[in-house]
Amino acid sequence: MPTLYVAVTNHGFGHATRAASVATEVRQRCQALGLPLKVIMATKAPEWLLDSYLMGDYEYRPVSFDVGVLQSDSLTMDKAATLKEMQAIRAQQADLIEQEAAFLQAQQVDLVLADIPPLMGCIAKAAGVPCWLMGNFGWDFIYRPWGGEFTAIADWITECWGHGDRTFRLPFSEPMSALPNITDVGLTGGTPAYSEAHLRELMHSDVPSDRTVLLTFGGLGLTAIPYQALAKFPDWQFVTFDRTAPDLPNLYRVNDRKMRPVDWMVVCDRIVSKPGYSTFAEACLLDKGVITITREGFAEAQILIDGIQDYAPHRIVEAADFFDGDWSFLTHDLHLPRKLEKLDKGGQATIAAAITDYLKTAANPVQNRPVNSTVS
Repeated sequence: MPTLYVAVTNHGFGHATRAASVATEVRQRCQALGLPLKVIMATKAPEWLLDSYLMGDYEYRPVSFDVGVLQSDSLTMDKAATLKEMQAIRAQQADLIEQEAAFLQAQQVDLVLADIPPLMGCIAKAAGVPCWLMGNFGWDFIYRPWGGEFTAIADWITECWGHGDRTFRLPFSEPMSALPNITDVGLTGGTPAYSEAHLRELMHSDVPSDRTVLLTFGGLGLTAIPYQALAKFPDWQFVTFDRTAPDLPNLYRVNDRKMRPVDWMVVCDRIVSKPGYSTFAEACLLDKGVITITREGFAEAQILIDGIQDYAPHRIVEAADFFDGDWSFLTHDLHLPRKLEKLDKGGQATIAAAITDYLKTAANPVQNRPVNSTVS
């Protein structure tokens, strides 16, 4: 049985959901070939989140090889705590590499897919297992502009990238020039699991889609969503995953953890969000409009905002107008995409097909291949 080890950076939920989406497609392709597949999900993202995206059994391995950026909510960063944690990981790297490489060997892992902990390239190399990377940015891109002691961490990360074998670069990306053997691919994301009729029945709402709005701000949410603004739109319907949201007549609170933002996008024409790859990608996959608030001090945010302006109906709202304004942005028409061409929607299939082809070889003991071989 071929074994796929999926390592996910411990930052928010978006990395975990897109990696799990790819793993699901790999499993479906392997099943179509009659090929059993063992999937190991190496992440501290919660199991209920993985369960909502990953079909079939998997081994949950709650380990951490990076922290991304430590945050109290989806916008508020703790740089000091982030630096301390990353310095600790760097100091322990020899032990981390030795321990996890031994695990990969014991589990007879055939391929590592990393999104996108830098240390996984070193771990996989020590285990003699190829490491493929996927993402739209590297953590060096986030840390380097912060300067000071983060510069040394960014330099260390670029060294780690050199031990990977290939990279799938997703849309809305920075150049990622430090990563190896780059292949540009299209969008990734989940597929809606419910019909519009079912969702309307849950909400007890017949408000049309052009006045139904999904409010989604990543796994950490926002500490102070100004729900009082919703009173100005009594004939609109809003949907939130915030379990602390107040009881309002025009607000539906999603409490079922099996449901995901992508499931609710089918009933909305537009999504109100913070900049985030997975939300933006799933909105583009479904041809939905995006209203996004700005985010300062996180380099990926501007890449995402530029991308959504290029490829989707959109409106960019300053954070101050979101938190303190009258939300009149809801009634304004969305701007048309700046570019005529559409984003490729087949990125997930491209990545999954490459992984499946590699695992087919791994499952055939007759074929001799070097353990560190790279498929281009």
